[in-house]
Amino acid sequence: MTEATLLPLAVAIPLLGAALLAVAGRTLPRAGCDILATAAASTEVGCLALLWPHSRDLATADLGGWPARLGIVLAADPIGAGLALLVAVLVLAVVVYSWRYFDEPTGEHAGAFPALILLFEAGMVGFALTGDLFNAFVFFELMGAAAYALTGYRIEDPRPLHGALTFGIVTSFAAYCSLLGIGLLYARTGELNLARLGARLASHHTDVLTVVAFTLICTALLVKAAAVPFHFWLPDAHAVAPTPVCMLMSGAMVELGVYGIARIYWTVFSGPGGIPHPAFRTAFTALGVLTALVGALMCWQQRHLKRLLAFSTVSHVGLFLIGVALLTPDGSAGTAVYVAAHGLVKAALFALTGILLDRYGSVDEHGLHGKARDLRLVGLLFVAGALALAGMPPFGTGLGKALGEDAAARWQPWLAAVFVAASAVTGAAALRAALRIFLGIGPVPCSRPDQEETTGEGEEPEIRSPERDLPPAMTIVPAALLTLAVVIGAVPAVAAALAHGAAVFTDPARYAATVLALPKAANAGGPAPAAEWTATGVLLGLLSTGIAVALATAAVHQRTPELSTDHPVARAVRTLRRLHSGRIGDYVAWLALGIAALCIAIAAQT
Repeated sequence: MTEATLLPLAVAIPLLGAALLAVAGRTLPRAGCDILATAAASTEVGCLALLWPHSRDLATADLGGWPARLGIVLAADPIGAGLALLVAVLVLAVVVYSWRYFDEPTGEHAGAFPALILLFEAGMVGFALTGDLFNAFVFFELMGAAAYALTGYRIEDPRPLHGALTFGIVTSFAAYCSLLGIGLLYARTGELNLARLGARLASHHTDVLTVVAFTLICTALLVKAAAVPFHFWLPDAHAVAPTPVCMLMSGAMVELGVYGIARIYWTVFSGPGGIPHPAFRTAFTALGVLTALVGALMCWQQRHLKRLLAFSTVSHVGLFLIGVALLTPDGSAGTAVYVAAHGLVKAALFALTGILLDRYGSVDEHGLHGKARDLRLVGLLFVAGALALAGMPPFGTGLGKALGEDAAARWQPWLAAVFVAASAVTGAAALRAALRIFLGIGPVPCSRPDQEETTGEGEEPEIRSPERDLPPAMTIVPAALLTLAVVIGAVPAVAAALAHGAAVFTDPARYAATVLALPKAANAGGPAPAAEWTATGVLLGLLSTGIAVALATAAVHQRTPELSTDHPVARAVRTLRRLHSGRIGDYVAWLALGIAALCIAIAAQT
């Protein structure tokens, strides 16, 4: 098949699968719906696996036969197509994981859950492959609408409904901001095609309208990416969403937010008339550092496993933003490797957390102390996932971290310490939970009387027969995902392909020439950056892993908190925890403050 066929099929397959499930699910039994969903998800993986080689030099498809200057175009570069393939792999993993895990209603609603999953996939894949700004907004909203419904899928429990409502209101407000930014940009250029937008914007001067439009467009992307202070909805939604949904939100959706920022900047705002490189680099590096450190600190404070993993995602998003903000092929290559491996590892850890919820009806680190000693394979996989978060070689997360550290240190040497600290603390938090839950090491921790904690006890069961044997798919899926994460770090060809993709991604002239069918420059496309292990990268990976092991070991043997409640650090941490109030008004206020701060930070440098 040619790219002109594969690109539309990549969006159409999950949409058709969702439609078939919505109709056939009224008559098919649960097993029939599972087979149909698995077939659609497998076909999508095959389609995108065929598309990825075609995207090596950019693949395009003019929908409806209209040329790019008049109609809507789909455009796949190696990074976008690779991210779409990651989405498809994770959706297939979620569908297989849910065969015997997620309890579906029978009768006419039997296909509702897998249909929503496929609709979610269609939005994510369409967003990764579109070459039109307004269509990117449409696919982003399709992704969001499916995510809201999936978060609140357990309608009989008020907690998921509250989480879905918070998620929906915050992201809808951000979407209105982004639509306003698109309107401002369209009013200035008269274009929506990304490549033509960049060309038209180059004929204007950078002014306040440009800065405001860029900031507003990035708002929805930063919310989906859960960058601080746009992140408040994420832990609340993850705490109550079904486990398979958490696998997709942390494994793919937040990464798409980071990808969207990078894609829109490089294709539209990186040239004359856009946002100067120094302004973008400084503002988004600062945002990334803040996100990485706040996420790591909040991750360490959690005992609710889903919230712990959610804040870990926030922290790693900060590292991704730093890599993107460097505006170099090296930084983009490291981020691409890191994103691919992190999505697999995080989905695996949520899947393993789902097993604990399946067996014990709890995701509370303290309440589960020592209860899962008999789940040896699950415990081993959880420890492996925790070490992967810490950046241990040969996991792909370790290679992505090493490449990101190297690229960041060339600009600001201290940024390497941020990578080490964030990965070490998030890995230590997950490893601490594993040591307590699966090995029963150390005393049962004492709760702090001055804090209201989200414990993870008393969770609504996601199955109806917890006495049944553990379904093999529930352990096979996370084991396969972690294996793929090792492949990314251990097989040089994978990282080399992503590094080539980074070189293509950071060449906006090449993107515009391909999409608009213009002559390409003779020197288009520089050499791909190196994407291999170095001695420094291995040593820093072992350092962050060693720090994670030391922190986790010290934490499980500690009976009481080291700091008194009156200590300034303790007060600061308590204040930070209270900011995550769960109140929608607070979250919208922080969103508005984040928009204003980002706009001022960029405008002050242009």
